Amino acid sequence: MELIDTHCHLTFPELVDDVEAVLQRSRDARVTSWVTVGTDTAENQKAVELAEKFDNLYAAVGIHPHEAKKVTNDDIKRLKLLAQNEKVVAIGETGLDFHYDFSPPADQIRLFAIHLKIAADSNLPVIIHSRKSFEDTVDILDRYGAGVKKTLFHCFGYTTEEAKTLLKKGFFISFTGSVTFKNAQRTCEAAKIVPAEKLMLETDCPYMSPEPVRRQKINEPALLIHTAKFLADLKNIPLEEFAPAVTNTSRAFFNLPQKN
Repeated sequence: MELIDTHCHLTFPELVDDVEAVLQRSRDARVTSWVTVGTDTAENQKAVELAEKFDNLYAAVGIHPHEAKKVTNDDIKRLKLLAQNEKVVAIGETGLDFHYDFSPPADQIRLFAIHLKIAADSNLPVIIHSRKSFEDTVDILDRYGAGVKKTLFHCFGYTTEEAKTLLKKGFFISFTGSVTFKNAQRTCEAAKIVPAEKLMLETDCPYMSPEPVRRQKINEPALLIHTAKFLADLKNIPLEEFAPAVTNTSRAFFNLPQKN
């Protein structure tokens, strides 16, 4: 059995200084491949450089909607260039976040549309960040995402009905350790209806350590096993069946090579 952490931030200060040990603990927990995700120009460069150092570590490059108001033409040029790197397997995270007001909605929408164009031109899937912006996010995808090969809503926290909307559009959905929280009933109900062929797992580390280690440890890929066990139990599927199914989904979505 193996798992893939489809969304982590291994370049963030909480993890990067000890990254070799972080990856070894992950392997020991049977989480054996990773997608480390950039959030701005500097983090994108770090993510690609880190991915180039380790087998089975890949990068996604994008500019988080929080950073939208700061983005320059040079940032976009650099993003397009990094998207060509062979270790880059997705564009993102990108999307809309109306929970905070770090960047005006108009700037977020403009940047989101640019990411979708880059994803289409690069023939790469896109990783979506969407918070308190479901209808607007789907609208932008409908308007500008026609050429995008595959779409993943990361850290899903919406309702069952909204999950159904995404599934009808052929989109993929991933869950973090937040699904294990005691106040996550809405997310749990949504997770029940997402089939394994559309479902992925992620830590979003160093954030959101899952139960039973919530608030006890900085999140890292090794802790993905707790989320996997929780969702397998939630769906009444043995972990030995659930894990290979979601791993196959993740490997196909990001076009990762089969491991020897």
